[in-house]
Amino acid sequence: MIRKFVTGTGALGASMFAASAAFAQDAAEAVAETVAEAVPAEAVEAAAAVANPGNNAWMMTATILVLLMILPGLALFYGGLTRQKNMLSTMTQVGGAACLAMLIWVGWGYSLSFGPAAPEGMLGAFISGGSYFLSSVTPDSTAATFSDEVISEYVFVSFQMTFAAITAALVLGATVERIKFSAAMLFTAIWLTIVYFPIAHMVWAGGGLIFEWGALDFAGGTVVHINAGVSALVLAMFLGKRKGYPTEPMPPHSLTLTLVGAGLLWVGWFGFNAGSELEADGIAGLAMINTFVATAAGALGWMLMEKLAGHKASALGFASGIIAGLVAVTPAAGNSGPLGAIVLGLVASAIAYYAVAKLKPKLGYDDALDVFGIHGIAGIVGAIGTGIVYSPALGGPGDAAEYVMSAQVWIQIKAVVVAILWAGIGSAIAAIIVKAVIGLRVTPETEHDGLDIGEHGERAYN
Repeated sequence: MIRKFVTGTGALGASMFAASAAFAQDAAEAVAETVAEAVPAEAVEAAAAVANPGNNAWMMTATILVLLMILPGLALFYGGLTRQKNMLSTMTQVGGAACLAMLIWVGWGYSLSFGPAAPEGMLGAFISGGSYFLSSVTPDSTAATFSDEVISEYVFVSFQMTFAAITAALVLGATVERIKFSAAMLFTAIWLTIVYFPIAHMVWAGGGLIFEWGALDFAGGTVVHINAGVSALVLAMFLGKRKGYPTEPMPPHSLTLTLVGAGLLWVGWFGFNAGSELEADGIAGLAMINTFVATAAGALGWMLMEKLAGHKASALGFASGIIAGLVAVTPAAGNSGPLGAIVLGLVASAIAYYAVAKLKPKLGYDDALDVFGIHGIAGIVGAIGTGIVYSPALGGPGDAAEYVMSAQVWIQIKAVVVAILWAGIGSAIAAIIVKAVIGLRVTPETEHDGLDIGEHGERAYN
């Protein structure tokens, strides 16, 4: 409107407008100087650091959605895949590991991952410190988002806490039906401390080794899925195979519950992926649509692979494809266009199918619920593939003037290698400690009768 007014009134109108604008600018500067003199700078900064109510509400919702992924989502997904005599044991291990992770996160996990006092020298690239038991966190303290906004630090602590909880629970899917409950809990405590917290710091915290490389991991391809998948494989190998595996059939006792769990995981994953933007903005919307389409592609892709292999498209394949698609898009959720997300979901699902159907039997390891085959393999595909789909030429959000695909893919590969090595070595150390202290495996009698009765004294069904 101002442009039209100046244009329509000639030189006189223009000069009058300019004079008015100059007067308004002088008045505004005078007011600003008066406010600056009256209000200390510290008070202005404190007033600015107030959590955005909309973003805060969204992040609280996202945090609860991630909890939904654990209980009941993952518990039902894993529980349905086991034999009937081990269902409650599996669900209890998921819940127990998650609860233990929450308490440890408050004690020292948040501090080691995102604490305010990073150690001097190279150690700061792997862990942080300070604020043990949330000593520096108050209802008024805030955490910065990716823009100039802030959210409540308690909300950020809680959101990241659910990530640690579900990752610890994911690991135990490979070892169900044979690991002692006490061993699972002790392993979880050690593993979180020496594996998860350092990787979370390296990838997501300023000063972290992988963060400083410029690796792209929107919601946890390395931190959650590669980490959990590799750790699960290592722990399963320390435990050994289940009695009767692979000669005896061990089919899931309730694919109905597994499909219910898969649906809850998909719903909760929107908190996981879209929530990782830390704001209710357009990038969160991008992560949302990508979580829809990559998952749909993964589900259909797995069933297509079954058909190409000469089998029938199965409900188990559908559920497995859902998870493979979700895992693959996790690092790319806000780092890809929808087309790239679809391709990632399809490719990761196909490769994960091969790992589960062909690679596992050939190598002979007993990853009971295919944590490595799906989370580990699809996580690797997704993490490296993110460096490709980030390209603006493929519809990604990268800067066309600066983005170099080969350089970014190399960074992604380095991040994947570090995550694999750290998770593998750290998990081996944790398994060795647990085996030496209390032992890893239940007795042959307990394994035969089922861990529900042997470990917990109850049955899932009467």
